[in-house]
Amino acid sequence: MTLLLTEKDVRELLTMHDAIAAVEEVMRRQAAGQAIVHPRHRLELPDKGFLHYMAGADVTAGFVGMKLYTSVHGALRFLVPLYRSTTGELLALVEAEHLSMMRTGAASGVATKFMARKEASTLALIGSGLQARGQIEAVAAVRNLTDVRVYSRNAERRAKFANEWEEKLEIPVNPVDSAEAAVHNADIIVTATTASKAVVEGAWIAAGTHINTIGANFPQKRELDDTAVRRASRIVVDFVEQAKIEAGDLIQAFAANAASWNSVHELSEVIAGKFPGRENANEVTLFKSSGIAIWDVAVAAKVYELALAKGRGTQIPLWESNSKAQSKSQAKSQSKS
Repeated sequence: MTLLLTEKDVRELLTMHDAIAAVEEVMRRQAAGQAIVHPRHRLELPDKGFLHYMAGADVTAGFVGMKLYTSVHGALRFLVPLYRSTTGELLALVEAEHLSMMRTGAASGVATKFMARKEASTLALIGSGLQARGQIEAVAAVRNLTDVRVYSRNAERRAKFANEWEEKLEIPVNPVDSAEAAVHNADIIVTATTASKAVVEGAWIAAGTHINTIGANFPQKRELDDTAVRRASRIVVDFVEQAKIEAGDLIQAFAANAASWNSVHELSEVIAGKFPGRENANEVTLFKSSGIAIWDVAVAAKVYELALAKGRGTQIPLWESNSKAQSKSQAKSQSKS
């Protein structure tokens, strides 16, 4: 039986703690060569839209899957089919909007855990949309935040976001009137926007800051200017092959010197202790996140396991129906012969 897990199921089963643990563990396996990552592909549709698809496998855990999603007229619809790698069995179909937000936030949480200063306590958040929710929750899960400053273009939305998360986190979350005001003297910066042009300038960034930038995953888009990228003494990505295709911040900053890519490492290397995420308190460190499918597979697998344990989801007899149809067809053939 295949299990259908809806957005409601995912929201009620998955915690940020679970998502962070799943993403960190699968990236340890990535560093050990035990997880397979294929970069995202995009099929452009004639009516201003895309079908996006990306695949990955957690060989050790025995899960393989894809994330499929459409973006048409500004609306996104996500699905993760999750398979057992040893049998090919389709275990679950997972509606994945909330899952995508949580796994993206979790990755920033993992990067912050390994790259930000231990005493980092102030967060600048640029963006107040869906992805910003996962970002603030994940960073708060790995650092003892005492102050958050939020900027987005819509004043009403950022004020609503700040009020909601101040209540949830029980710490000051303040809406501010500019990205520069948010970034000033922040220990951690997160950019979670749909911007095509830089929203954070390197001149604003204090020594010792850690940056997570998650919004620009097309080569023509960016959230950081060239100076901000140059300020970072340590740059890590989720998957170098994909970053060279999608990470607009780095693609544009490195355009004049392709050798700059030689200094870029993967977050999995940091987690596995193969590359230090930080060596001193004054370094500016940068995690450029594009999003990779092994995160979706790992978090979907966690949701699936929780659903089995708690009796959640709807069973769909896909393979049983197919098997019955094949048996009838074979029986007919045998009777005719």
